[in-house]
Amino acid sequence: MTSLALFTPALIDPTGSQAATATSAAALAKRGQIATTAKKFEASFLTTMFETMFSSVPTDSVFGGGPGEDMWKSFLAEAMANQTAKKGGIGVASSVEREMLKLQGLTESAK
Repeated sequence: MTSLALFTPALIDPTGSQAATATSAAALAKRGQIATTAKKFEASFLTTMFETMFSSVPTDSVFGGGPGEDMWKSFLAEAMANQTAKKGGIGVASSVEREMLKLQGLTESAK
């Protein structure tokens, strides 16, 4: 046993093989990538929803209107969508994540 193994027992597989540790580390990394991708997808979906919602809101002619407002509305929609997805979203990310895990041959819960 190396001196490094003495200080990091949690990283060593109890059976002595490091292949299982590498596989589980790769699976954890893949799960993290899938979760991130699912949240980004949900944010993109919400951005489209918010932009559609904002397009039906009338603007005040005194303080609003013009091409600048349209640009800033899109930034607002994107920021709101990112924050909504970051705080838990509306359930789209969890459904997408579950399906992506199935496609990768991974179970829903990490073991």
